[in-house]
Amino acid sequence: MITVNPDGKIMVRRCLVTLRPFRLFVLGIGFFTLCFLMTSLGGQFSARRLGDSPFTIRTEVPGGPESRGALRKMSDLLELMMKRMDMLARLENSSELHRAASVAHLAADRLTPGASLIERIQAIAQNVSDIAVKVDQILRHSLILHSKVSEGRRDQCEAPSDPKFPDCSGKVEWMRARWTSDPCYAFFGVDGTECSFLIYLSEVEWFCPPLPWRNQTATRTAHKSLPRVQAMFRSNLSHLLELMGSGKESLIFMKKRTRRFTAQWTKAAKYLAQKLGDIRRDQKQILVHIGFLTEESGDVFSPRVLKGGPLGEMVQWADILAALYMLGHSLRVTVSLKELQSNLGVPPGRGNCPLTVPLPFDLIYTDYHGLQQMKQYMGLSFKKYRCRIRVIDTFGTEPAYNHEEYATLHGYRTNWGYWNLNPKQFMTMFPHTPDNSFMGFVSEELNETEKQLIKDGKASNMAVVYGKEASIWKLQGKEKFLAILNKYMEIHGTVYYESQRPPEVPAFVKNHGLLPQPEFQQLLRKAKLFIGFGFPYEGPAPLEAIANGCIFLQSRFSPPHSSLNHEFFRGKPTSREVFSQHPYAENFIGKPHVWTVDYNNSDEFEATIKAIMNTQVDPYLPYEYTCVGMLERINAYIQHQDFCGGPSPVPLGSNTAQSLFVLAPNATHLEWAQNISSVPGAWPPPHSLRAWLAAPGRACTDACLDHGLVCEPSFFPFLNSQDAFLRLQVPCDSTEWEMHHLYPAFAQPGQECYLQKEPLLFSCAGASTKYQRLCPCRDFRKGQVALCQGCL
Repeated sequence: MITVNPDGKIMVRRCLVTLRPFRLFVLGIGFFTLCFLMTSLGGQFSARRLGDSPFTIRTEVPGGPESRGALRKMSDLLELMMKRMDMLARLENSSELHRAASVAHLAADRLTPGASLIERIQAIAQNVSDIAVKVDQILRHSLILHSKVSEGRRDQCEAPSDPKFPDCSGKVEWMRARWTSDPCYAFFGVDGTECSFLIYLSEVEWFCPPLPWRNQTATRTAHKSLPRVQAMFRSNLSHLLELMGSGKESLIFMKKRTRRFTAQWTKAAKYLAQKLGDIRRDQKQILVHIGFLTEESGDVFSPRVLKGGPLGEMVQWADILAALYMLGHSLRVTVSLKELQSNLGVPPGRGNCPLTVPLPFDLIYTDYHGLQQMKQYMGLSFKKYRCRIRVIDTFGTEPAYNHEEYATLHGYRTNWGYWNLNPKQFMTMFPHTPDNSFMGFVSEELNETEKQLIKDGKASNMAVVYGKEASIWKLQGKEKFLAILNKYMEIHGTVYYESQRPPEVPAFVKNHGLLPQPEFQQLLRKAKLFIGFGFPYEGPAPLEAIANGCIFLQSRFSPPHSSLNHEFFRGKPTSREVFSQHPYAENFIGKPHVWTVDYNNSDEFEATIKAIMNTQVDPYLPYEYTCVGMLERINAYIQHQDFCGGPSPVPLGSNTAQSLFVLAPNATHLEWAQNISSVPGAWPPPHSLRAWLAAPGRACTDACLDHGLVCEPSFFPFLNSQDAFLRLQVPCDSTEWEMHHLYPAFAQPGQECYLQKEPLLFSCAGASTKYQRLCPCRDFRKGQVALCQGCL
């Protein structure tokens, strides 16, 4: 057993206390040296791993010589410190010997630990020196290896000359000069090297061919489409209310409307499910982005919801959401740019790069504001996926305004058009142009008991004015016809005000202020007449009034309002002429529910008021504005409209061996030949086609209505051939192909026939006295003008 003198232990502890500052200092230096070595070596080795992506390859080793030099300096520093510590230790030991000569044998024991510590410092210094030499050797070897790898890859990272990728070299040049202009390129791994340019342009974008040395298997198998799930009709809207979010007055209004119509939507979904039977419907992944509600677009509607502002857009959006949800589709709803970017998979940056993943949505419903936002942030992916977009467009977009090049060359360029979409991708509030798809909205549908109660409670001399904003009442000349109306009826208004009565509202008008929707409905159920001042155009309120048993009275416009003569329509992508405040009510409903007169003709106006007072009407709602009608229509669009497919079923101008048409027995128009089978993928089915040669100056929209039909632009490709003119016995001395929104057409002077060169310009709208347009028409379901008889 080894024994130790207690006094010796005390002296050793005192020695350790004396040397502790040196030990702490040395340990700190050692720790710092170790950290430096780990960082330096780890960084250098990680940059040299042969299995790494070419994105990590550099033409030089950053800090290589500096690292070796630092290691040498660290070794020299430790050696110098060791010498100075040895000197200090000797001085300290010498003073101790003078103070304690009587205990010299214990002093010798006390010096042993100090000597051992110094030896350790010397060993550390020697080890650091050895490590510095080894690191120098490793880095030299790494530089040689890197040079070989770079030389081998440089041959593989030159822009290839491939006729299938003619833009590759030009894009590489652009990347060299501009790859730092957007952080999204660095996000995808671009680092300024040729390899990173080519990898990005071949794997993220598609301007260059795949590089042969890259692993393409992972890229091809990374994204697999999920199996389709069958869409099942839903029975309530509770989850939709959660999806719609909160915090905005506009969203609060939309959610209140959705709750109020829940019973009607549920009943309609059950009815349509029975009507469609066992027809399979795939569930679609749908993004609904309401762009005009985003803060970036100004969200001008939300602050005006409680002040009488226009609610038509919010009414329509609430009903679109309800219809899509009740049809059983999977919805995602966004009202902010941040949510939009997250759902689309937008990479960080300024929007020049494609999406990080394939678009996870089959369909996107948005508006013009959202369309602009998506184009800004989706990069090249916008062009790739724009066929999936459906644009809710209140007033419509005609093909002449939609085609960017044509609109620019011919003066149709506006702030809202030029998107080069299929015109059917624009979805309108009313069916005022068949070039677009009619989306619509719904009005409250009454049962027979409710209708009878309304008839029994009607006041025979009560009128309600259409207009919640005081500015609408500024119409010049309104005092004249309002005075006539006041002779026969009590006039009510619902004009918003905060503290005092709006001065624009005459004193004899009983103003209720802005009413909640249920109270406004009750007012309409008592009123006999709902009268418009000419603005707003084509809103939902007249249909609500008619559905509640009111007669709608509106002014006739002479000349008609359009972008040529009225500020409201200026800049909108349509040349449509509006002959009254609500053309749909005038043309599709008409008397006795709708009366259109000249307000400037006092005699006509007064005679109309007298006739209305003696007219009894039942509450009426067109089928296409019921919940069932809207569900039926949207379901048909989702199941049949496909704008991402290939070219038209029949190539433009193709001369088939057998004619597609026959001349009708009365020789006035063409019909689809019975011996021609249905065209796969064509919707509406072409067997409903009827084709007329319109009179000079007559639009196809009007020419088809003249025959009780509607123009169908999807049938234009079938008619765009010499055979159609031949079958109609039109004498074509010459035939030319041109890009024009009125073609196909026949010009009488010169006996010239013109065929359409650009499919996006096929248009039912537009007319010229120079041309007789060749017009494709079809039948339609009663009360559902958007769908043909066989379109379900």
